[in-house]
Amino acid sequence: MLVLSRKKKEKIVINNDIVITVVEIRGDKVRLGIDAPKEMSVHRSEVHEAIQRELEVQEAIQKEIDQSANQPPPPSPPAA
Repeated sequence: MLVLSRKKKEKIVINNDIVITVVEIRGDKVRLGIDAPKEMSVHRSEVHEAIQRELEVQEAIQKEIDQSANQPPPPSPPAA
């Protein structure tokens, strides 16, 4: 992990297209501004983790659907 020190209004540039700016420092909280391409998603870690959990649930549901679709139909009851 790279650790950098920055003061208010100072910036960090990542890969020429992401700019992180220290907007405010208040006590033990730091507010950051992030400029990134629109096609790139930027989330707080707790939001990212919630999205990943939801994707895992959706993937598990889809796997169950796919497995049930590949099973042969139950046998027909004998004719009376």
